Amino acid sequence: MKSSSPDSVPLARRTNGSASRAKVPKNIDNEMEKSTNGDYAPAGVSIRNGPVTDEMDVDIPATNGKRKARVSTGKKPVNYNDAASSSEEDNKPLAKRQRTSVSKAKKDASESDSDDVPIARRKSGGKLPPSIDGSDFEEEEKKLAKEKVHIEKKAEKEAKVIRAKESKGKKPVAKKPTSEADSEDEPISKSRARKANGLKKEESDDDIPITKKVAAKKANGKAPVKTPVKKPAKGKAAKKEESEEAEAEEEEEYRWWDAPNKDDDSIKWETLEHNGVVFPPDYEALPKNVKLVYNGTPVSLHVEAEEVAGFFGAMLNSTLNVENPTFQKNFFNDFTEILAKTGGAKDKDNNKVAIKEFSKLDFTRIFEYYQGKSEEKKARSSAEKKADKAEKDEFEAPFLYCTWDGRKERVGNFRVEPPSLFRGRGEHPKTGKVKKRVMPEQITINIGPKATVPTPPAGHKWKEIKHDNKATWLAMWQENINGAYKYVMLAANSTVKGQSDFKKFEKARELKKHIDRIRKDYQKELKSELMADRQRATAVYLIDKFALRAGNEKDSENEAETVGCCSLKFEHVTLKPPNTVIFDFLGKDSIRFYDEVTVDPQVFRNLKIFKKSPKSEGDDIFDRLNTGQLNKHLANYMPGLTAKVFRTYNASYTMSTLLQELKATNTSLHEKIKLYNDCNRKVAILCNHKRTVGAGHEAQMGKLTDRIKGLKYQKWRTKQMILDLDPKQKKKKGAEWFELDDELTEEWIEEHQAFLVEEQRTKITKKFEKDNEKLVAEGEKEMKAKELTERLGAADDLAKKLKKENKTKKVEAEGRAPSVEKLEAAVEKIDQRITTMNLQAEDREGNKEVALGTSKINYIDPRLTVVFAKKFDVPIEKFFSKTLREKFNWAIKSVEDDDWEF
Repeated sequence: MKSSSPDSVPLARRTNGSASRAKVPKNIDNEMEKSTNGDYAPAGVSIRNGPVTDEMDVDIPATNGKRKARVSTGKKPVNYNDAASSSEEDNKPLAKRQRTSVSKAKKDASESDSDDVPIARRKSGGKLPPSIDGSDFEEEEKKLAKEKVHIEKKAEKEAKVIRAKESKGKKPVAKKPTSEADSEDEPISKSRARKANGLKKEESDDDIPITKKVAAKKANGKAPVKTPVKKPAKGKAAKKEESEEAEAEEEEEYRWWDAPNKDDDSIKWETLEHNGVVFPPDYEALPKNVKLVYNGTPVSLHVEAEEVAGFFGAMLNSTLNVENPTFQKNFFNDFTEILAKTGGAKDKDNNKVAIKEFSKLDFTRIFEYYQGKSEEKKARSSAEKKADKAEKDEFEAPFLYCTWDGRKERVGNFRVEPPSLFRGRGEHPKTGKVKKRVMPEQITINIGPKATVPTPPAGHKWKEIKHDNKATWLAMWQENINGAYKYVMLAANSTVKGQSDFKKFEKARELKKHIDRIRKDYQKELKSELMADRQRATAVYLIDKFALRAGNEKDSENEAETVGCCSLKFEHVTLKPPNTVIFDFLGKDSIRFYDEVTVDPQVFRNLKIFKKSPKSEGDDIFDRLNTGQLNKHLANYMPGLTAKVFRTYNASYTMSTLLQELKATNTSLHEKIKLYNDCNRKVAILCNHKRTVGAGHEAQMGKLTDRIKGLKYQKWRTKQMILDLDPKQKKKKGAEWFELDDELTEEWIEEHQAFLVEEQRTKITKKFEKDNEKLVAEGEKEMKAKELTERLGAADDLAKKLKKENKTKKVEAEGRAPSVEKLEAAVEKIDQRITTMNLQAEDREGNKEVALGTSKINYIDPRLTVVFAKKFDVPIEKFFSKTLREKFNWAIKSVEDDDWEF
């Protein structure tokens, strides 16, 4: 039915035929206001985060391809990750969501009371994650809410100050176009004037299909700015391994962050040379005695079908995949298609065997064969492993680097993915399908017009040769599962990637100037008469406050049903008066997003209106809004502003505020690291960066606990050695000082002693093997097994010694010239190690449900971490791994002191 209202915004989507009105009637507003009056919880924080002691309750839905029936939270989450392609899932071109009719549940005309019950519980009776109770957490919640309010007020004041300074310090200039391509970011730094950088593109074009790619932009200066000779320490290139070391020393680092502006930055490169891609090895046929078995009969297959059977057979130990009905169905469909094309299966007498049922297939022989090959590979000697690695490295060396505008730049993913079975993430509807072998005829090469084009494998040719200097990819192809475009890009530590990261964080810094106006406007529009404006304001509120992703429409038949804010449906949101909202949906990477949050009362009322009957399951909550409309609106405040910038801004600004409040103290290194992690944790909580507790978390914590107990046992033994040297110390220090820790039971001590003996045996054996390998390499004879037996005598002696200690309750002093003073110093050192490990355990347990890495790597400006490291005199290696130090080299080098501000 057409609306006669003056609403100019078309409906973004229609599902089930139910849509919200163009305008919000006054009586509905009044009705919602009366129904939601009460004592409101502090708005703007998750009430699912904090000191949670139970297991992580974010899980993956059941593996039947439907969202409606979820596994209970007590079960392990199912996640069908594709190790080979997981990092490139974002490269998929966006597809429009197919409209599928969903039968409506029977409801009253008025708002149903069942709206207050999570949809999963109403439908399947499944248990939802337990709520958090207790006064301790309530206090934590209030504290976080107050802290968030304080940070937002500070941001509001700061934005006004920045704009006031800019308006006074600048002469009137002609208004610039609002398009992102023509905009210039002018980030503010209170510490000093920033150098011009000329970086204009917000992000790399990794995930843009080649057919829809917009002209990219270049951020190079007119000439590379090289490191001054007088500052070799700052400009020195990172050390390369072995053969590259001498060459690396001669090369000077290209400090692109210091390069001047360039008028036209759409050109990414002037010259580009590279050697193409590395293809996976050809398939090696199975031995004749290794067959697929069907209904008890071994069958012979064409080599193409045999390879596909091997994909499944090799992964029988991956039960999460091979026992998944969707995985089995998709595999079997593809497998039977390939059988039909290649002549089918035949028995030993060359008679055709019709393969019609998956359940009758037996892959055991294939699995055992590949397991044997795997064990053989593991059993290779160190010398063999080194030789194989050297051969592989030599073969791949030409593909590791490209020459980009005369500079040597490392290439990222230069290997073409091998054929395999697609796993996907979460409940991907195509899990189990065959990922076909990529041929040279599918690959497009992008290279400089004067460069030598890489030679394709013998008998093949490239699909196309391009000379697109507005693109940053070197090669691309389209895979067969989702039609996703795969790109060979430069490595994370390359100039192009660094500029992309830099631009992202500078864009977030630019948002500082406008955040107060944006928040003021959406707060006002939360009560707008126009439904489209009210929905948009509510969406921006949720994105800003809870870091929800904007969300995009997808082809629900062929892509995992993942959603974001703009694509939330009726069943994804549950309302609990007076102002608690429960989100329950599949988020990015098909990971279940479950959270309970307290919202502004008006936002709560709006969500009730957006869910009001006749809307039901399957209907969009924001039916008058889509991501494109939202981002177009945001761009009016600031060129290039999109919903995702809020995540980076909120994380970085929050971290900056928390770090500014810290005072330098004379604490230990580990305490300083924990201080940083505590700030990082607050950012992750306030910005809603959650993660599923890793499957190995309990085991890791158990090992850490055992290590701490092992140190306590070592400390007790050391103290007993003091008594062995000087029994009078018992009276001097007190008997309590020498007592065994309560948690060290006799049973645990015996287990630990057995571990110590076995550990020593392992060390001796490994040392013996290493010594033998060295002798062989030098052309000398190996030592005989008798030598190993003699060496292992030390472990046998330790076992006897510990057994004697258990019996006599006395420990003889060990070491060269032992003394009470030396042993007391040893006790003190052990105490320090125990303190350090306790801090690590506390840190790890406290952050088990918080994605510190997500915040630190993707959303917190790396320059803030560098500032902390400088201010507190902590080596940057404690926060950034070698890979991250290379990725964020620009941040480490550009921050010269600790007064830099976000």
